[in-house]
Amino acid sequence: MYIDPANKLFLSAFFVIILGTIGFFIASIFLDFKGDEDIQTVNFKNSDFHVNIKRLKSDKSYVLQVHRDKWLQDIYIGNDFGDKKIQVVELENGYKISTRDSSEITFTLDVDNEDFSSLYVKRRITKKELIVQDCLPLYTNENVNWYGGPEQMDQRYPIQSFEFTDYAYITKELHSAAIMERYWFSSRAFFILIDYETPLFLDQDGEHICFTAKKQLPYYTHNNVFEFNYRIGSAKTMKEMHVNVINKFLGKPKSLPDSRLIKYPIFNTWVEYGREINEEKVLDYAQKIIDNGFKYSLLDIDDFWEDCYGSTIVNTTNFGNLKALTSRLKAEGFIVGMWVHPFINKNCEPYYSEAKANGYLVESHNGSTDTQWWNSGTSQAGHVNFAKPAVQSWFRKKLEAIQNEHGIDIFKFDAGETSWFPADPVFEYDLDLTPSQITRSFVKMAADFGDKLEIRTGWGTQYLHVLVRMLDFDSRWTANNGLKSLIPTLLQFNLNGYVFVLPDMIGGNQYGNDVITKELFIRWLQASTFMPALQFSHAPWHFDDETIAISRKFTELHEQYSDYILERFNLAVTDGQPVNPPIWWLDETDEKALTIADEYLLGDKILVAPVIEQGKTSRDVYLPIGKWRDGNDDQIYEGGKLIENYQAPLDKLPWFIREEDAN
Repeated sequence: MYIDPANKLFLSAFFVIILGTIGFFIASIFLDFKGDEDIQTVNFKNSDFHVNIKRLKSDKSYVLQVHRDKWLQDIYIGNDFGDKKIQVVELENGYKISTRDSSEITFTLDVDNEDFSSLYVKRRITKKELIVQDCLPLYTNENVNWYGGPEQMDQRYPIQSFEFTDYAYITKELHSAAIMERYWFSSRAFFILIDYETPLFLDQDGEHICFTAKKQLPYYTHNNVFEFNYRIGSAKTMKEMHVNVINKFLGKPKSLPDSRLIKYPIFNTWVEYGREINEEKVLDYAQKIIDNGFKYSLLDIDDFWEDCYGSTIVNTTNFGNLKALTSRLKAEGFIVGMWVHPFINKNCEPYYSEAKANGYLVESHNGSTDTQWWNSGTSQAGHVNFAKPAVQSWFRKKLEAIQNEHGIDIFKFDAGETSWFPADPVFEYDLDLTPSQITRSFVKMAADFGDKLEIRTGWGTQYLHVLVRMLDFDSRWTANNGLKSLIPTLLQFNLNGYVFVLPDMIGGNQYGNDVITKELFIRWLQASTFMPALQFSHAPWHFDDETIAISRKFTELHEQYSDYILERFNLAVTDGQPVNPPIWWLDETDEKALTIADEYLLGDKILVAPVIEQGKTSRDVYLPIGKWRDGNDDQIYEGGKLIENYQAPLDKLPWFIREEDAN
């Protein structure tokens, strides 16, 4: 049946679809050309979820209106069918709108039950020059809040204040965009989840968020066909919606990291020594950890232990007997780790030439393998091509050789984002996933090394059992990659399904002219105390005895609640629950709780409200619904209220226990 809108003919069509023998789904479509809009309505049998599809006469575009009990969200569909003749075709569980030139959109029901519903919107685009954009109003003037989206250096929470222009939605080092899941949701319990195969660009201002699909770099541009597919849906509550998305689509962890990394602090040589490391310094660091009364788990030997970058051969000048060093550390109870990266510098011979000759480096379509990273000059390095299974095997064997020869337990895998290899790369597999499939391949290969490692990037890898580290923080108080970014980044990871979060080093990385002060160090440690793991590099004993005592106090508090952290880890595996949710997790009807960016929960039991303002010894604390017992003095507070001017001198962290759990 073809319908020509220009003729303004009156026509209606009614479709009824029954899935299986239980009548799972009924869809009805009504076409009405009487006014300025053509209206179609899809109703779903087992819930109050339904979608209105309106065709606007003004520009021949479409609007999806999503409802569950009430109207939730409009989505402006970017396909312009113009005055072309439109065909509406009934499908088994939905329908398709198409034209004679093969332009089409299909709408099919994914899930529809009492608690959760989702609709899959799919386009196949056959002309590479076409650009398709769908936009969502943010409704910020109606107090709607938004969550999810990308990891960013100036992490926002909620995220509606972000601004993006034609932003390629791939993993990249720029802006600390190492976790780039395509999942956004609103406080109206509406979500959108865009397929990984879509060549996605993001535009966002204060009023709209727009998703653009187009065949342009950095995506694969050497064929004509691409798809723009996504799911939209809702649930009765935002919490139910999120857990369903994790379980049905994004994925949840399949197993846990080693519990020792959770109970006891990780120590790393990077900030303490930089690249000037050797056996003596590592042993001295370990001995000071012991002498100052700290418990410990992993000791990471960071950059620079190789004889040249990319050789994976130990520098025997600085590490004359690495095997003896690791044996001594293990005898003291340390897990011994080593920093690794995916680069080979050109001056690292013969390793660079061999890798290039064997096709082990990422190559661009113009034949170049040249790239650069923070430890090379411009065009003075290559990037290992983990998109090739044979290269993964080669690299894995090199690391296994280090383990066998030198007694290294585990590795810290750095980098992995797409921005490190040549533009327009050549990949043999999963072309529609270019370029971010190399991120996925890299971290999957890393996960083969066990449950004691860390990575810093992810792309559809929430199911892995590894700690995911926040990308390097600066040693500052600021909201732009400083201490104030810590909690928003924690919430961002959890709401994208990455719940085994490793905060960056306590105090930050001390780059450039930054200085880790005593106050910044202690407040950073306090803010991290109820996060999954603690990681030191700059040492507490550089300050004074008070700093050492305070540091031991909060590492012991973390250990005291580590069993509860592991309990939440197990719930993430079994049920898809976040480990550190935002405080609205307890009451999403609380409009104030929806916007709190400087507090977080551990599970549903602990609320943490650290001091993150320089020079402050008090802060206001907001407690959501319920009764709360102060973790410091057992005072009881009624929730749903603001505690003004809560006193928090340098040795005090404001934290609270839900009253029913207080004993």
